[in-house]
Formats: sequence, structure tokens, C-alpha cells
Amino acid sequence: MVETTAWGVLLLPVILGLFAVGAAAFDATLAARAAGVTAPRSAALAPLRSAAGLLVQQRRRTLAADTLLWRAAGMVLLVAAVLASLVTPLGHWAVGDLSAGVVWFNAMEIVAWAAVWLAGWGANSTFSLVGGYRFVAQGLAYELPHMFVLTTAALGAGSLRVADIVAAQQDLWFVVWMPVAFAVYLLSVLAMAFSGPFNHAVSGDVAGGVLAELSGVDRLVFLAGRWVLLVSGAAMAVPLFLGGGAGPLLPDWLWTLVKTALVLAALVWAGRRVPTIRMERFEEISWMVLIPATLLQALFVSLVVI
Repeated sequence: MVETTAWGVLLLPVILGLFAVGAAAFDATLAARAAGVTAPRSAALAPLRSAAGLLVQQRRRTLAADTLLWRAAGMVLLVAAVLASLVTPLGHWAVGDLSAGVVWFNAMEIVAWAAVWLAGWGANSTFSLVGGYRFVAQGLAYELPHMFVLTTAALGAGSLRVADIVAAQQDLWFVVWMPVAFAVYLLSVLAMAFSGPFNHAVSGDVAGGVLAELSGVDRLVFLAGRWVLLVSGAAMAVPLFLGGGAGPLLPDWLWTLVKTALVLAALVWAGRRVPTIRMERFEEISWMVLIPATLLQALFVSLVVI
């Protein structure tokens, strides 16, 4: 049973923010170790130092930019990432226990997709525009498998309500008999947050792509939205496939946080271990491998439920 709570409206952004900072610190530590830096602890503070520097950095301007769209992109991304987690339960609490919670989660991700495109388009810059087009192409590749795995979890529970999906895993977690859906979901979360290895939209060959012209507070808000989006996707994996807050000894809300931290750490680690995949290669993999695999997984779940 999931209870809605008003105080969660204030607590949710705090929790997402703390996880985002932790994930960024872990990513910086991994990068430092890969570069042979002997002081990984100081590297863990790099995100905070970068944030402080961006707060005082002057905003960059480009000729004939669509200022409203460009400046708003980061805020839209951040707000959409937070709103996506409104239906993600923390143990038996949730900000919004919607009857179509899975649909709400996916809809907010689509808003985030639009925000990245706005950042690429609004700057009126070649590199930004190329990065935006890359993300649109990547979105076409990951979104269909992503929707199919969300549908598969809903099929297993016979409901689009996130609380019902958690309740359906009382005896057996969905990850056990939906391993393909779980793996594809994690891949799609990385692609959704344009994190490594799916960071072709912000790669160095186009001077950072959609990030090429962003600076100061605009860049800080956009990067924060990117990390919060990754956290939001990792957190939703817990109720969809990992039994929600189920676990021995610890309270359900703490189990939810622990599972989220483990999934998030795995995503960040994988992003550092695998090189960047060009979006056209990812499209081939998606259409030739991921979509057929997720459809077969959905068919299997449908037959089991019937």
C-alpha cells in the first residue's frame, strides 16, 4: 500500500539533488583513477568546485540566439526530471500515486527530450545544433525499447500504477523473469540522460554539442538536470524490477534508497567503462536487436500472465 504525502513535494528535490551530487562525485573519482590521479578524494569534490565556478562565470551570448528557448532549456530539463519522480515510491510513500504512473514517468522523459533539443536549437550555433540533432536521432533509437520495457512491467502487474507493480513483486521480483527488460531499461536510462556511452550529443568532436555554448548558471542548471534525470531513471528501476522497498531487516524506505544507490553506481561505472557509441551505430543496435528482444520479452510475460 502506497500512501501519498504532501511533505514529499519538498523532500523529493532534496533527495534527488543529494543523489545527483553523489553520482557526479563518483563519476569524477572514476575519471581521476582512470587518468592516474593519486588523490581520488579531492576528485570527488570536483563537482562542487565546478558548480561554484559556474555560479560566478559570465553567461556566454551568441548572435541571433533564441534567448527564451535557450535559457529555458536547462530549467525545463531539471523540472521534468524532478516531476518524473513524483510517482516513484520511497518505501510505502509517494508524492503522487497516479493510476497511470508509468505513463506519467515516460511523459516527463519526453519533456526532457524536448529540453535537450531546445538547448541545441536555441543557441543558433552549428555545434549545438549538431548535438541537438544527434540527441533527436538517439531518442528515436532508445525511446521505443524504453516504452516496451515499461509496458512489459505493467503487463506483469496488470496495471499502469507503480504501487501495483511493486505489489505484484511480493513473491518474485520482476528482474528474475524479465532480465531482458531490466537490462534494456538500464541502457535506455543512460541514453535518456545522454550519459556515457550514449553521450554522442555532447562529445568532444562537436565541442560539447548541446553544451558547446552554455556557460555560467545556464550550464550549471542544465548539467544538474542531466544528473537528476539519471537519478530519476535509476530510482524508477527499483519499483519496476527490484521489488520496491522489499528487503530484510531495514525499513522499506531505506531499502529503496540502497537499491537506488546501487543501480545509480552501476550506471555511472558502466558509463565510464564503455567508450562513446555513435548514435547511428546505436540506432542499428536498437532497431535490429533491442526492439525485437523487448518484444519477445513482452510476449513471454503476456503468455505467463495469461
